[in-house]
Amino acid sequence: MSQHTVSIEINGEEHTHEVDARTLLVHFIRENANLTGTHIGCDTTSCGACTVLVDGVAVKSCTIFAVQANNKNVQTIEGVAGEELHPLQEGFWEKHGLQCGYCTPGMIMSAKYFLSKNPNPTEDEIRHGISGNLCRCTGYNKIVEAIQYAAQKMREQGGEG
Repeated sequence: MSQHTVSIEINGEEHTHEVDARTLLVHFIRENANLTGTHIGCDTTSCGACTVLVDGVAVKSCTIFAVQANNKNVQTIEGVAGEELHPLQEGFWEKHGLQCGYCTPGMIMSAKYFLSKNPNPTEDEIRHGISGNLCRCTGYNKIVEAIQYAAQKMREQGGEG
């Protein structure tokens, strides 16, 4: 196997490791950075549980190799909250947008990217914006309400929150 030195900034912290050329970003995050909030769901890009932001863009981390993220900035669910919960995290809590929680990190990362592009979305736009993420528990109504809650709060705060 071909080994490569990969250096990725994850949530503001540099992670440099030797990896096999075929190591997926999701495995780099979980195994080399020891961040387990990014979940492995289907390994086929269908579920979105592994969604992270790479240079600010939502990416299913099971679809790209770690070497493709070399010298890039990655944000995972662990990097979303500051001193307080991010409005999306608060929204999922307040509006009961989660049940088992398995899809939640990827759903929040997708919603974060979506709201950065559309801070005042309609319900239909939200549903389309998260359509790449599957949830088998909630039926999406509470997730949509959580994202609407977050969008409103973020607008009130004047930005990303």
